[in-house]
Amino acid sequence: MKITASSYITPTGAFLNGQLKFTFQSENWLKESYQQLELDYPKFHKMDHLSKMTVLATELIQSEGSLSELKDDELELLFANTNASQHTDMKFIESYTQQGNPSPSLFVYTLPNILTGELAIRNKWYGENTFFIAPQFDSNLFAERLYHASQKGGTWCLCGWVDSKVDEKNQVTEECFLFLVALNGNTADRSSFASALNELLTNYRKGNSGNSNR
Repeated sequence: MKITASSYITPTGAFLNGQLKFTFQSENWLKESYQQLELDYPKFHKMDHLSKMTVLATELIQSEGSLSELKDDELELLFANTNASQHTDMKFIESYTQQGNPSPSLFVYTLPNILTGELAIRNKWYGENTFFIAPQFDSNLFAERLYHASQKGGTWCLCGWVDSKVDEKNQVTEECFLFLVALNGNTADRSSFASALNELLTNYRKGNSGNSNR
């Protein structure tokens, strides 16, 4: 197993393969990122935050060509987070408790794995997809699942930790970390892979922390 590309995006900036690509100046950072990437995908504006972050982070990886030559059925999707669809859940609850009108458009996104469907639709990918809920980012979980995917003959997997949390003060914390893994080349044992994955995310978080002080 080998990580061949990665991206990281938060409300302060977007990174690709460890390098800062651009920062955000407005509160509507998702729209700003969409504009920075020069996307033309109207459905994006109807998505929940998890799906938007995932689409944007995937487009970052797409921009340097890592996904362009893969067959539509050879890429698996493996995602996880801690807070499931909490951000959207709260908006949906508000739609019927305060506005008296349950929102169908919000209800669609009250499951976190909808983001894998959005990716599949956007990119016409037909491989397997899985979404886990975990107490925190768990590199060993990814390492184990990727190992088993490789044993079943899998070749590529796009993985992600994508989370959106709303605290008791209604403050939102969001983070999207994607990494593309070649399952059958330059193999590493699961322990080494997990350590390298932890280090990669730690470095992104450190870089983003420094960027937030701009």
